[in-house]
Amino acid sequence: MDYNPDHILPSISTDSIIFGLDDDKLKVLLMKRVIEPVGKWSLPGGFVLEHEDLDIAARRILDHTTGMNNVYMEQVHTFGEVDRFPGRRVITVAYYALINYTLENLKPGPEASEIHWVDITQLPELAFDHRHIIDIALVRLQAKVRTEPIGFELLPAKFTLTQLQRLYEAVLGTAFDTRNFRKKILKMNLLLPLNESQTGVPHRAARYYSFNNDTYVKLKKKGFTFEL
Repeated sequence: MDYNPDHILPSISTDSIIFGLDDDKLKVLLMKRVIEPVGKWSLPGGFVLEHEDLDIAARRILDHTTGMNNVYMEQVHTFGEVDRFPGRRVITVAYYALINYTLENLKPGPEASEIHWVDITQLPELAFDHRHIIDIALVRLQAKVRTEPIGFELLPAKFTLTQLQRLYEAVLGTAFDTRNFRKKILKMNLLLPLNESQTGVPHRAARYYSFNNDTYVKLKKKGFTFEL
C-alpha cells in the first residue's frame, strides 16, 4: 500500500497528570497557558523530540514545564482522536505522576503564567480534552492503589496511620472503617514503626510509620499480593 507523506501523522506529545495530597484532598497540578489557547488551564505537556524515547520525553517535559524531576511516573493511555487538537493532528501519550504535596521549588515553565494545585472534584474548564485525560488517569490510579502500594508516593517519608487512611479515602472517594483499615494494613507487615510521635497536636500524639519497600520487594518475590 502506497502512503502519501502528507498523510503521515506528524506530532506526538506527552501530558502529565500530577497528583498530590493536601488537607486530606486529592489534587492535580494545572498550568495557565500563555500560548494558544491563552488563559486556559491545562495539564503540563509538550511535544516529543526526534529520536527521543517516550518515557524520557515525559520526564524532560515535566521538568521543563514545572521544575520537577525524580518523581514516580507511569504511562496511562494514548489519546488519538482526530479532532482533539485544533489545526493539526496530535497524538498524546499521558502519564500520571505521584508526588508529596510539599515538594519545594515548584515553578511554572515558559509556556505558563501560573501553576496551581486544584481539588480533583473542583476542576475548572480545561483546554483540549484534558478533562477526559484526567478522568481516565484517576480511574487508573484508583485501580492501581488497591493492588500496589504506590499510594505511599503521595505521603511524606514518615506518616501516621490516620494520614495513610485519609490518603486512600481521598484517592478512592470512599470511607473506611478505621479499626478494620488499620488491622488490614498492619497485618501486611509493610510498615516500619518509628520511635517518633506527633508533637504539638491537641489530641493524643500518634506514632509515625514509614513504608518498608525492601520488605515489600522480598514479599512480592514470594507471591505476596498487596490488596486493599
